[in-house]
Amino acid sequence: RYDQSLGVIMPPWTEFLGAVLMIAGGVLVLACAGVFAVHGRGTPALFDPPREFVALGPYRYTRNPMYIGGLTLLIGFSLYHRSVSMVLFSLLLFLLFHLFVVLIEEPGLGKRFGKSYHAYKETTNRWIPKLK
Repeated sequence: RYDQSLGVIMPPWTEFLGAVLMIAGGVLVLACAGVFAVHGRGTPALFDPPREFVALGPYRYTRNPMYIGGLTLLIGFSLYHRSVSMVLFSLLLFLLFHLFVVLIEEPGLGKRFGKSYHAYKETTNRWIPKLK
């Protein structure tokens, strides 16, 4: 396929890689939502956030697995459709996620969960998973 918006042709193997990334990202997002529902007694939705601090499941390895899963899914979709413009959009979206997390979400979690969140922040990376 040909990305008409940028005039770039991505190789056919990106479709397979994209499908794998879409599945992996989707599984990660569902796992995060499950942990929120069961252990956090809430959901990822802004109107029903977890009532308990969650540092289990995917959250043991990185502070933002939900964003990572969503971004992985979106990049997978972009590769599956062999669209360089969608990959670039995904990278821009990651920048916006990063700014939101740093400027809004982390300060809010610090206020809501206090010492437990601050200790978690010191031992768990924001984006790059840390295998424990």
